[in-house]
Amino acid sequence: YRQRLISCSEVHVENDNYEYGHQSLSNCPGTPPESYMPCDLGPCSPPPEWRAGTWGPCSASCGDGVMERTVQCVGGESNRCSGDAMPSTTKVCSNPSCHLPSSCLDIQSTNGPIQDSEHFLSVQGKALKIYCAGMQTDTPQEYITLATGEKENFSEIFGFRLNDPTQCPANGSRREDCDCRRDYTAAGITTFSKVRIDLRRMHIISSDWTFASTREGKSVPFATAGDCYSLATCPQGQFRINLSGTGLKVAENA
Repeated sequence: YRQRLISCSEVHVENDNYEYGHQSLSNCPGTPPESYMPCDLGPCSPPPEWRAGTWGPCSASCGDGVMERTVQCVGGESNRCSGDAMPSTTKVCSNPSCHLPSSCLDIQSTNGPIQDSEHFLSVQGKALKIYCAGMQTDTPQEYITLATGEKENFSEIFGFRLNDPTQCPANGSRREDCDCRRDYTAAGITTFSKVRIDLRRMHIISSDWTFASTREGKSVPFATAGDCYSLATCPQGQFRINLSGTGLKVAENA
């Protein structure tokens, strides 16, 4: 509201001179004007407050994990919310009802001999799709299906050798017209569609060729490259690993 001062004055006129005398409001004739008037300056800005989003999924399919959500300060002109009142952005979650097997042998023990196929196993608290092979034998084994295919997962021992092994021609790039002979007996190119994994140690068993194809020469272990091309620093063998889509990655200290 707005407020103004209301007063009552008596005016005396003598020879064009005006004199004012204050009187109490009760002595003034008539109804006095309002001393208050309502006003509207528009809606006020709401006070700042914390607004929390919905919780995301649990990070673990089995066992304990963490859920996350976004928390923002909204409202008010300065958006300054009390830090003490800020809701938590994370909380622990668990799925105690999850009872995934931890190995292909566990699946076989429950279901008996079955066809080799993909299954979800509990690996370090997470559900991973693992291919179980040898499910009709006494020693079923775990494999990772390489979703990116054989072109992204191969190993090569280069088969050419320079006639002058002290050289490194063409700055080390491959040349079909090199002064070479192709007689390195350890040479080979192997591609992989699946690789065997030791779930207890979390190691890939590189020398398992059950789901590998050797295009030429001898079988080469997974993630292996080599050559006998030159005595100089001139490597020619190649390998490639791409675990995208498997739920796993190569350890930084591997």
